[in-house]
Amino acid sequence: MAIRINLLAEAQMLEELRRRDPVKRAIWVGVFLVFLMFAWWSSIWAKRMWAKGELTRVQNQLTTRTNEFAQALDNQKKLNEITSKLGALQQLATNRLLYGTLLNALQQTTVDDVQLLRFRTDQNFSYNEEIKPKTNASDRVIPGKPASMTEKIVVTLDARDTGADPGGQINKFKRVIADAPYFQSVLNNSNDVRLASLSPPQFVDGKPFVQFTIECRYPERTR
Repeated sequence: MAIRINLLAEAQMLEELRRRDPVKRAIWVGVFLVFLMFAWWSSIWAKRMWAKGELTRVQNQLTTRTNEFAQALDNQKKLNEITSKLGALQQLATNRLLYGTLLNALQQTTVDDVQLLRFRTDQNFSYNEEIKPKTNASDRVIPGKPASMTEKIVVTLDARDTGADPGGQINKFKRVIADAPYFQSVLNNSNDVRLASLSPPQFVDGKPFVQFTIECRYPERTR
């Protein structure tokens, strides 16, 4: 019977022991864990960069929307101001003093022996400052008022009474003016037509007369 001798048995056994060395396995496991750690860190870093980019994009969008909203509010404020001014101008144009209508009314308010010498109109506007809302001691908000304009109109009529009884036609002339449709539409009542002045009797060509002034005060209008 032949006997076989493996001369490499010892070398093979050493090689097998080397392959089964726990230190080497630990090294491979460590390398693998380091690789996993690097991969995990890389994924975290990539997510962080993506989140940072997304945050920057959202912040830019928010800034854009904020600017657009502020611009919209500013445009809305300007639109409200323009609308308010247009409304005030429209109201002023609608309710302005029409001299043609006034002259036409004066032509229809004639009285015998009364001669209208001249008329003048004083139209003044006073500016009313804006009153801002405020809170009183009881924490109650008192609303304010926007700025406005107050219009005051006075029509002055200088006339002459040359009747047989100078001055006797003045009250009749006042009543005719107060009862005229135009003046009834623009004045509050007949008390707004008043005698402002009366001169002593005078003479021209030997005929007596008196001069007098009638004032028609229009009601104040605030716009």
